[in-house]
Amino acid sequence: MLKRVVLFVGLSACLAGESDLLQAADVAPLLKTIRAVSSEGKGNREAAQAFQQLAKSGPETLPTLLAGLDGANPLAANYLRNAIEAISDRAISQKGKLPVKEIEAYLADTKHDSRARRLAFELLVANDPANRDRLIPGMLNDPSVELRREAVARVISQGNDEFDADKKDVATATYRKAMAASRDDDQVKLLKQKLEELGEKVDLPTHFGFLMTWRLIAPFDNTAGKGFNVEYPPEKELDYTKEYEGKGGESAKWAVHTTEDEYGIVDIAKALSPFKGAVSYAAAEFESDKDQPIDIRLGTPNSWKVWLNGKLLFAREEYHRGMSLDQYKMRGTLKKGKNTILIKVCQNEQTDSWAQRWQIQLRVCDPTGTAILSADRASKSSAAGAGGD
Repeated sequence: MLKRVVLFVGLSACLAGESDLLQAADVAPLLKTIRAVSSEGKGNREAAQAFQQLAKSGPETLPTLLAGLDGANPLAANYLRNAIEAISDRAISQKGKLPVKEIEAYLADTKHDSRARRLAFELLVANDPANRDRLIPGMLNDPSVELRREAVARVISQGNDEFDADKKDVATATYRKAMAASRDDDQVKLLKQKLEELGEKVDLPTHFGFLMTWRLIAPFDNTAGKGFNVEYPPEKELDYTKEYEGKGGESAKWAVHTTEDEYGIVDIAKALSPFKGAVSYAAAEFESDKDQPIDIRLGTPNSWKVWLNGKLLFAREEYHRGMSLDQYKMRGTLKKGKNTILIKVCQNEQTDSWAQRWQIQLRVCDPTGTAILSADRASKSSAAGAGGD
């Protein structure tokens, strides 16, 4: 049986006999009602009633319901997933047939919703466990990070077997193959360890797409947190030759800093000075060979704002929440040519040892976490034969 996220409405109505099953033609208006529910719950009663009816439909409706997950908001998607699982569970328990060909065609179309495709995969596996071994090897570069992860895990296992059989050259190639496809940090760390044991160099900054070189400037005043909403000069102009009067009469001028941290962490306190109650800015240029949508993924324990080409993408006023890879995700669009990423990083006045971190970590990638490198950096990596991506 598939793992179920239980809704507040009872599922007893979903277990009706085959004689009560809806026809495929009856599904469209019910699907429309569920997709109309708002994330805030408006239309919830109607959606719950539609769900109870949808869950009575036959397995031939599954491809339609899967397609209905594309673009659905979280609440609507929750209803639809539960209906899909109720239908498939009933069909399998009663030795019925799922429309395997249509479900597999949905799975194969990578333009569909990633989580919906994962659900389609689980339907196929529930129908026939052999489908897992048949399908997963072809998903090493799948845009669904969950499906890709499982495929990568299998390649890692293959590499381990080759390593244990003392086929070191073969294992190296297999681990490299897994590394190129891996997007999850735990798998990347494991593969880095395996490859380095075999004498291979792993370039994590290139693999993840961390920005390593920044122009930094500080300190501007953030006493009592007042600087978060103050437009200091770098928000109005990016002139790296200028010097400004900073907090307490300190001179604020731009300095170039390249981090050596393999996870791209820029320690502002070490690069400049461990100012307290201060605002710093970090600016980086990114050369794109085309117009393209991107993810900007930031990690920081500080309050922050991020701009791309002067457009504010997002901001968060919260201090010392911790810091992790891909902690914050923002969508943006690179223009062809030079682009500028600007980060405002605010440090408060707490003196506790755990409150001293004044750091950023930023990478540019696509929605799957595949690194997108600045054109000048990509050409250097290619010329050097760097591994990873």
